[in-house]
Amino acid sequence: MTKTKCLYPFRPVLAVSIALALTACAVGPDYKRPQAPKAKEYAPTPIARDTASATGAGGESQHLLQSMDMPGQWWTLFHSEPLNALIDDALKHNADAEAAHAALKAAWEAAYAQRGVYFPQVTASVNPTRQDIAKDLASPASSGADLYNLTTAQVSVSYVLDLWGGNRRQVESLVAQANQQRFQLEATYLTITSNVVNAAIEEASLRAQIQTTQQIIEAQTRILATLQRQHELGDASDASVAAQVTALEQSKATLPPLDKQLAQQRDLLAVLTGRTPDQRIDAQFTLDSLQLPTDLPLSLPAQLVEQRPDVRMSEEALHSASAQVGVAIANRLPNVQINASFGRASEKASQLFNAGNGFWNLGAAVSQPLFDGGTLKHKQRGAEAQLQQAAAQYRSTVLQAVQNVADTLHAIDADAQALAASERAERAAAHSLDVAKRQLALGDLSESAMLNTELAWQQTALALVQARAARYADTVALFQALGGGWWHRTDTADMAGSGVSKESH
Repeated sequence: MTKTKCLYPFRPVLAVSIALALTACAVGPDYKRPQAPKAKEYAPTPIARDTASATGAGGESQHLLQSMDMPGQWWTLFHSEPLNALIDDALKHNADAEAAHAALKAAWEAAYAQRGVYFPQVTASVNPTRQDIAKDLASPASSGADLYNLTTAQVSVSYVLDLWGGNRRQVESLVAQANQQRFQLEATYLTITSNVVNAAIEEASLRAQIQTTQQIIEAQTRILATLQRQHELGDASDASVAAQVTALEQSKATLPPLDKQLAQQRDLLAVLTGRTPDQRIDAQFTLDSLQLPTDLPLSLPAQLVEQRPDVRMSEEALHSASAQVGVAIANRLPNVQINASFGRASEKASQLFNAGNGFWNLGAAVSQPLFDGGTLKHKQRGAEAQLQQAAAQYRSTVLQAVQNVADTLHAIDADAQALAASERAERAAAHSLDVAKRQLALGDLSESAMLNTELAWQQTALALVQARAARYADTVALFQALGGGWWHRTDTADMAGSGVSKESH
């Protein structure tokens, strides 16, 4: 019997089985994407589309534009080449990004592995043995010998019919999990880029605060020198000198915490770019080196669910949970498995393919759970409960995403007004300080009044720096809240894996 003839008895059966499996229904709910939010605004009354402005750097009015799409590399809108280079460095060397890439690959390999169950499992084996049987037993060998060699070569085929779509639902679940991991990677990228930009802004703010504090210390030192000369002439009291010394030392005491925070921001930038803190980063940032983006995108809540990686992750988790209900239902239904094997056996390996040495068998097994103590029933109920949990978590994630954007828009509007107010306050305080210095030199102002005027200027100068930095940070927060423009990036084309866009929805 030739090899082709050996295959013939069960080849039609396998073909029919595969056809049945591929055309059979899949039990369980068919996944449907949740409806997008119908809200058209982020507040009961429309949020102003144009912010307040100030005359100084970073005080430009910002415009919220629904027609504007977010660029994939949104950080370039700050027009800082050192910042762009640092982010490129972070995306290449950050350990979290590398781990997310590996997790995505593992998730897709799991989906590919499950797809293999769609096909018959074929194994080949060669089994040479030497056997000795009891002399009072009939020998199975054609030679009748009690001691003989036997070589068996066979191919075995096993196939489980996916009559109820359990395997297809399992593949659907794993593909959803792979897509979930894909959006986890996008979220990781967005977190890394946002953290780098925020760290640069915080560094710039700290440098400005340190510079302002040093200017305050220099001014207070000059005032102290004036008071000491007046004290020597009897025109200033010990209390006035002591008060000025106290004010000077208090200002000096604010420098070490600022230096500490600046050093920590540099450490953070090193780690975000895959370095250890002892490795040097040449880029340094000041507020003047960053340009405030004036045109900002504004997506409606319905667009937000498409753009936010965390929302997309939650949706894929919902999709996976939906498919698992089908898996649990299929496990309670009859299971059909077809097994077949064909091969050859001979006492001499050289005669293995001689006529008459072939054998084959074909069989099927049908199994149906009859009693399992309720295990499968409760697994199905558990899967249905997990589906309800995933649906609730998705709704919560959407609401939190919308809230996040709303909070950011409120911050952008309020902090623009705060910067304008801080700028006016600083100008007024600086003018008052100049007047007070002249009055003190002429003896027309008391030392305590001078100290109060100086303290007011110190507070407004630092508040102005912090208000400028807040506007930059609010802008970063909006880009992050709207999803970061990952759908326009070209540097992650290998993320999707085969079939992401086709099988995710």
